[in-house]
Amino acid sequence: MNKYLTSFVICALLILTSCKDNKKEKPVDQSNQIDEMTYTSGEEKYQPGDNWKLAWADEFESETINPANWTFQVEPAGRFNDEWQRYTNSSENAYIENNQLVIKAIHKSDEHGMDQYTSARLNTANKQSWKYGKIAARIKLPYGEGIWPAFWMLGANIDENGGDTPWPQCGEIDILELYGSKDDGAIEVNLHYANKKGRHASMGAVTYELQEGRFADDFHIFELEWDPKKISWFMDGKEITSFPIDSEELSEFHKEHFLLLNIAVGGKWSGRPDDTTTFPQYMYVDWVRVYQK
Repeated sequence: MNKYLTSFVICALLILTSCKDNKKEKPVDQSNQIDEMTYTSGEEKYQPGDNWKLAWADEFESETINPANWTFQVEPAGRFNDEWQRYTNSSENAYIENNQLVIKAIHKSDEHGMDQYTSARLNTANKQSWKYGKIAARIKLPYGEGIWPAFWMLGANIDENGGDTPWPQCGEIDILELYGSKDDGAIEVNLHYANKKGRHASMGAVTYELQEGRFADDFHIFELEWDPKKISWFMDGKEITSFPIDSEELSEFHKEHFLLLNIAVGGKWSGRPDDTTTFPQYMYVDWVRVYQK
């Protein structure tokens, strides 16, 4: 190699080294990166999809729960599924905070057993009901042994709320249920109805599991798409499952249904709370929206 080429190579190496040293010496401003991470991990603008128009919503931006939308269902302990909580109309158990609906399950004593807990079960019966559409909500769920939160629907004709039709003939759509005794990182979806003999039948629970963590760690968007042919469930835009409803046996799902939000404690399906269960437990609902085409 001649001396001119050698000198050129040496100079080039010195320039490159200088550039690398300058980059190392320059402090990295991580504030923008942190802000961006915070922004992207928060709620992005929800898009219901093409042709969906907002029909109803509660954004929980008022100081108190809107009585035009929601009823506090007051029930004694053991009323449903051998559950241990009693449902109250107390602002201790359901209230608005930070533009979110909060449902709070409270342990009222040091004992574990029937009637030792209070919680809330809110519904839109006789106020808001729909047939078909997209039902969506952004929710952060509770956790723990014996904790059983749900976002679901019942037929508007159910006798429990003044109608003339018993369960399961009225139909039940479970948009989500979480059984803390099973897995805090898994939800189940299901349909309940009456078969041709009038007996209880169901689609059969379908489970969706998070890849890591639990549903109490963050908010997630739960969706139901319902039309005359099928019902489909989604979580954060990912389809969980779909079920056809165009058979005569599934006539319940061609009538209006209303919404429910609640936390049950105990129950024959959900296991029982014990000393590992932390109380109070909270269900945070950022918004609930109904879209129709």
